[in-house]
Amino acid sequence: MMFDKRTLKWGCPPNKFPWTYDFKVTCYLLEGKVKVTPNSNSVEFSVGDLLCFLKG
Repeated sequence: MMFDKRTLKWGCPPNKFPWTYDFKVTCYLLEGKVKVTPNSNSVEFSVGDLLCFLKG
């Protein structure tokens, strides 16, 4: 598998924080789960899911 300089493996303990991106970000979940709440509705993702977050 080939990675470029913008590829990284990232993790964190359970936490809540606001997050915005200055560019499109693609995430593939290797372990754990994440709940995304862009408005009053939330969506949960887990191992094997591929997520794409648009700029902003």
